Amino acid sequence: MRSSHPSPAGAFAVVARGVEKYFGHLQVLKGVNLTVEYGKVCCILGPSGSGKSTFLRCMNHLERLDKGFLEVGGELVGYREQGGKLYEMKKSEVARQRADIGMVFQNFNLFPHMTVLQNIIEAPVYVRRIDRKQAVEHAMDLLSKVGLTAKADAYPRTLSGGQQQRVAIARALAMKPKLMLFDEPTSALDPELVGEVLNVMRGLAAEGMTMVVVTHELGFAREVCDKVVFMDGGVVVEEGSPDELFNNTRTARAKAFLGKVL
Repeated sequence: MRSSHPSPAGAFAVVARGVEKYFGHLQVLKGVNLTVEYGKVCCILGPSGSGKSTFLRCMNHLERLDKGFLEVGGELVGYREQGGKLYEMKKSEVARQRADIGMVFQNFNLFPHMTVLQNIIEAPVYVRRIDRKQAVEHAMDLLSKVGLTAKADAYPRTLSGGQQQRVAIARALAMKPKLMLFDEPTSALDPELVGEVLNVMRGLAAEGMTMVVVTHELGFAREVCDKVVFMDGGVVVEEGSPDELFNNTRTARAKAFLGKVL
């Protein structure tokens, strides 16, 4: 893949320029441009099929780009540039990058045969090569942060959906990531369980964690996010502060979407 843009330098945790992605003949991302500053929270809104989740998955190379470039922490994600061309990294190199990018999915993705504690320490011990005792201590601190210290020895099947998602957040944080990605983290939850997950995310935002959140929770976007992005048809249609996007919407497409969901 040819590099069509120079890699910029600056105080950005995420830089995307001209990101395109195809699935067969279907183009899902059609030139996405986005920057996210360190320590900021960016929420991505949009209708189903707009490319939000695909774009998020490109940020840790779960999906490979077909054109453009994407940097996290000043590094091209999944590729290295040489002679004006981009070459895909080896799996081991991609794994090293992913260790710095935490991701929380819609459906928890916990290991069912492991306890909560085992789920959290697995990657730090076997990927980061952290001493097991230190990993356990850190895991217990994280369980305290998400309000689940008493569930350390429980198995995922015994937890509510909200509890499982909080464990998933703790598991991602155990790797001490530079960036946290959330792909509609409350969409699979019963309404009464949504608040407990959003409260954990509010706490992370208050601590200065850099976060990119694909969500339909507009109240969270208004309250917590520094930047709100509206995607449709595989492109960023509009972006701005919560006040700009919700109260002074510029584009007809964003107005129509918000008019249906607010």
